[in-house]
Amino acid sequence: MDGNVLLALGLTLFAGLATGLGALIAFFTSRTNKKFLSVALGFSAGVMIYVSLVEIFVKAKDALTASLGETEGYWMTVIGFFGGMVFIALIDRFIPKKNNPHEVKTVEDVHEAELNSKVIDEQKLMKMGVFTALAIAIHNFPEGIATFMSAIQDPSVGVAIAIAVAIHNIPEGIAVAVPIYFATGNRKKSFKLSFLSGLAEPIGAVVAYLILMPFLTDTMFGIIFAAVAGIMVFISLDELLPAAKKYDETHLSIYGLVAGMAVMALSLLLLA
Repeated sequence: MDGNVLLALGLTLFAGLATGLGALIAFFTSRTNKKFLSVALGFSAGVMIYVSLVEIFVKAKDALTASLGETEGYWMTVIGFFGGMVFIALIDRFIPKKNNPHEVKTVEDVHEAELNSKVIDEQKLMKMGVFTALAIAIHNFPEGIATFMSAIQDPSVGVAIAIAVAIHNIPEGIAVAVPIYFATGNRKKSFKLSFLSGLAEPIGAVVAYLILMPFLTDTMFGIIFAAVAGIMVFISLDELLPAAKKYDETHLSIYGLVAGMAVMALSLLLLA
């Protein structure tokens, strides 16, 4: 178990710090590679949706039916699944749209921000930057818990989810860096805050380890795992696919979605 814990923490740290990679892309490239982002986001959504519905939900159901019985266990799995969706939806609901880090941004927005930052009130800009940094931290926290709990139960599933989360954190890093740069006019500070905001994911993992692990009975595990499946599906449908379609020029996002599902299916078959 100790080995699994270290692996789970490492995977969550890897996924969270991918936000910094997005910031680097924003500041050191002149144009957004929309085709890459469209395919990558679609791929990430495909991995998350497939593994959530085919693997995580089923394991949650097996654990809950074994501990609570067939009927009650199935009901509890469904409640946990939609409870996870409600949880992440409430987080999105209470974050203003303009500060939401999942709102699509492009590298070109950095240059526009550079011009606009010279003519907008400094106090308003700083407030925007603070809210954006807080928003990304709040969004990443439950993702960290989901990645950690998945890796604890099944390292192969945890690796897949960590890669999917890392991929979706790259454009998220762009989305965070642009408004913070808009607020400060300082590339170094924008990168630093964007990079640090990704640490909310490993922090979520540490919280899960310290608070949830001591009480991790079969029933508790099943409920949490069902909620993780709900969170992953909601993120895919509400954030990843819409963002992929906004970057899309043809049907690349759907090709990426199918490829993500296929890769996830193949990996589960080979590791079975």
